[in-house]
Amino acid sequence: MAELANCIQCGKVFVTQHRELCSECYRAEEKAYKKVYDFLRQRKNREATTLEVVEATGVTEELIIKFIKEKRLRPSMFPKLGYPCERCGSYILTGKICFNCSMELKKELKQLEEIEKIQEKNADPLKKDDTYYILKKHER
Repeated sequence: MAELANCIQCGKVFVTQHRELCSECYRAEEKAYKKVYDFLRQRKNREATTLEVVEATGVTEELIIKFIKEKRLRPSMFPKLGYPCERCGSYILTGKICFNCSMELKKELKQLEEIEKIQEKNADPLKKDDTYYILKKHER
């Protein structure tokens, strides 16, 4: 069943058809994609970076990044196309964060888990390994 929604780009009300864009914005986006793809298909432009594509085509960097994330522009075909890591900003080809940030996050999570284990052990008195000794003073 058809539903009404607002276009995420222009805000117009439209009938959704598995897209978040109205038909006008969708056509404009497809036109921009064709412009970028035609530019990159040329042999001399296959090694172009994202910023070079923006300068040459006039298409916004956000839209080019969207095409890369949707896998419409593949890094295997265009090896220098990338987008910034969401954590540090270095350019990456896949995922949301770079390898270095991923390793840092794993290290921080491991440290946090160790701290939580220590806090749990200290908070529960039944888990302590305390030993009590009774001295018999009156015995000879």
